[in-house]
Amino acid sequence: MPDNMTFRTIPSNWRVPGSYLEIDNSRAMAGLPNPTRRILLIGQRLASGTIQKSTLTQITRPTDGATYFGRGSILAGMVAATVKVNPTTECWAIALDDITPAGGFATKVLTVTGTATESGTIAMVVAGVRLTVGVTNTQTAANIATAIAAAINGNGDLPVTATVANAIVTITARMSGEVGNDIDVRWNYYTGESLPAGITLAVVATNVNGGNPSLLDAIAAISNNSFTTIAMAYSDVANMTAMEAELVGRWGGLDMRSGHVFTARYGTAATLQAYGAARNSPHSTVFGLNGCPTPPWIVAAQAAAAAEFSGGNDPAIPFHGLVLPDVLAPLERQRFTNTERNNLLFDGISTIIFDQSGVAAIEQVITTYQTNSSGVEDLSLLKLNTKWTLDYIRQTFKAAIARDYPNAKLAGDDVLDQLQEGQAVATPRLIRDTLIGEAVKLQRIGLIEDMEGFKKGIIVKRSDADPDRVNVILAPNVVNQFEVLAASIQFKI
Repeated sequence: MPDNMTFRTIPSNWRVPGSYLEIDNSRAMAGLPNPTRRILLIGQRLASGTIQKSTLTQITRPTDGATYFGRGSILAGMVAATVKVNPTTECWAIALDDITPAGGFATKVLTVTGTATESGTIAMVVAGVRLTVGVTNTQTAANIATAIAAAINGNGDLPVTATVANAIVTITARMSGEVGNDIDVRWNYYTGESLPAGITLAVVATNVNGGNPSLLDAIAAISNNSFTTIAMAYSDVANMTAMEAELVGRWGGLDMRSGHVFTARYGTAATLQAYGAARNSPHSTVFGLNGCPTPPWIVAAQAAAAAEFSGGNDPAIPFHGLVLPDVLAPLERQRFTNTERNNLLFDGISTIIFDQSGVAAIEQVITTYQTNSSGVEDLSLLKLNTKWTLDYIRQTFKAAIARDYPNAKLAGDDVLDQLQEGQAVATPRLIRDTLIGEAVKLQRIGLIEDMEGFKKGIIVKRSDADPDRVNVILAPNVVNQFEVLAASIQFKI
């Protein structure tokens, strides 16, 4: 029969003399929890990689991407970009193969004309990487084109290869699909650079409209895993819809895996507004840029990794100012104005800004969630800070109940005055006290406010339908982010 105290390993009917002391660690962790956070990178591999598609693989070094997924692959670039800004968060990657049968490969056709009348250097930027090509006086266009192709092929980390015929360089994406359309080729990017006299360059893009590989196999491969941050190379509607649907299920109360997907998309302010307005998920973030020399998958990976590092330390701290070292600035005329960025933020597109020297930094991270199921504007889960803060609060309350009431019996509050100390019994009042205690800790670290309102709003009751169940309503007032100061200076003279 039950004893007057509850033990886990010492039976109440033990008669052999001796001192028996069990170790119970259920209440050892009295502080707030430290949930495991993980990053997942999704992009295409090359045949030269050692890891096959849809194989979840842990990343520990910047060079792992090239080894596992092929040098010059999308995933190799994403791995290096991620580890550069966030080398501490546990990181995993999963690869996709090119579309089968193979889709088209985006190309850039670079034409060289003229003959050099002076020696100099062609300073190119290909996929966000600077290349230099030496030119000698009287060098012909055909020879210069050959040198440009050699410089491109000489950098195996580039997501492109080059072929040359006469004075024409064909620069081809290593991966198939529309993701290659955003690979940028330009020259004289930095102030003071110019082409050697006598030659000109011109580039024409041949884009692919054939779509991207499907995420469905990758999603199936991670079905039993949890990732707080997912950086994805793709922003096409089909893949975004599939990933958002997956994350809806993970967010629910039975699963509680709070995944969030980041991607980047390029276009004019108008095209990005139209794209963002058509999305509506609290589980996706899309960074929008125009004319950026850096591939969007690098932007997505680096922004996601920076946000994850900040959010893992404190989910409520604004993301403004997180530097993205590998993201090159668009030309001044292509950067979005304050008004354009404000409009984008009303249509579900997150923004990146650049200082006068061209350094990129996150300005605002929002989700694409804009309206509720009734089509009414809803700001409740617009901010990623809000979502991540709520998830931490949820994990805190879950951990506290598991800590204080492991294998507990359930009784009504009327037994509290007669209950012997040491009994593993939970009652609504005790559960309420536990939850309030955790809320006090959350307020101390600046994640919730209005403790009196929390105490008044909490409801803890035994279920009328299930005698083994307690139903709870929690109404924490989540802190906000200080991002705008509006002041009127009413001066006198």
